[in-house]
Order: sequence, then C-alpha cells, then structure tokens
Amino acid sequence: MFPDELFGESPNDEVLGYRGPAACQIVGITYRQLDYWARTKLVVPSIRTATGSGSQRLYSFKDLAVLKVVKNLLDTGVSLNNIRSAVEQLRRHGVRDLAKITLFSDGVTVYECTSPEEVVDLLQGGQGVFGIAVGGAMRELSGSIAHFPAERAGAGASVVDHAQEDELASRRNRGARSAG
Repeated sequence: MFPDELFGESPNDEVLGYRGPAACQIVGITYRQLDYWARTKLVVPSIRTATGSGSQRLYSFKDLAVLKVVKNLLDTGVSLNNIRSAVEQLRRHGVRDLAKITLFSDGVTVYECTSPEEVVDLLQGGQGVFGIAVGGAMRELSGSIAHFPAERAGAGASVVDHAQEDELASRRNRGARSAG
C-alpha cells in the first residue's frame, strides 16, 4: 500500500524525510504552524530536529501523517489540549499500525478505534461527532509527496526528487555534478 522506504524498510534501511517547507506544502499548513508545533513539542521531527540557525528539520512519513491528523483535528474545532492527547496516542503506534486507526471526537475527548467493532460500540454509546481515518490521511499523503523532493536520512544523505525534472533543472543538476 505504501512504499517500504517510507517506513525505513528499504533494502539499505534508509528512511526518506522531508524538510519543513515541503512538509508544510504536503500537509497544507503554514511554516509558522509547523515551527510552533515543533517548538512546543506537539509534533517533533523524528529524523532530524533543528539544531540552530540554518539547520533543517527533517520529517518522516509518520511525522507527516501525524501533522495531517493535527491539521484535520484543528479544522474541525478540537482544542489543542485534546489534540495533544491524540498525538500521544498516535506516537505509541508504529507507522504501519497508524493506517488501521480511526480517531473520533465528541468535541471534548478524542477516542482511538482500531476495529470496526470499536467504532460501532463508540457510536452506539452516543460518542463521536466526527471521525478521522488515519489510513485515509496517509493514502492522501503518499499521493501528495510524489511531487516533492525527499532527503535520505542515512549516512550518505542525498536529495531524492520524486517529480520529473524540467529541462532547466536537469541542466543545473548535471552542471553541479560535473563541477563537484
């Protein structure tokens, strides 16, 4: 369903990461939001944090999925306090397990459901005003990230551009490679 290198399970066990500006565009948030969430430790980049002026944060696919859920919860009016508890729940799961989770909220509490039975039980109990299928957000992200350059997190980190290069970018890259 998702490419293995998004999960750190590629043949050479390198994980792809996305810098802050790309993460913002992929998820649909502002850089100011991303920076605030990182500084307040709501969503901290798991691959590389900022270590000073000029350093670049590097966000994993799981980080992007959590950012997308945070954005969706904010858009539906859930308080930042409840979002923090939802993020804590999501952090406890591996990235593949996230795809099986649906978050529901009654506007006060965020509930985590991992099976259709739990969803039915929650709804029958009168809980849940809206739900967010984390797997749906992840599928949306996996389609979006194809248009953004990624960076390998391994020792020999390099930028991986999923998008087709235009002719000018291709010439620049060839020139840079021959000069280096």
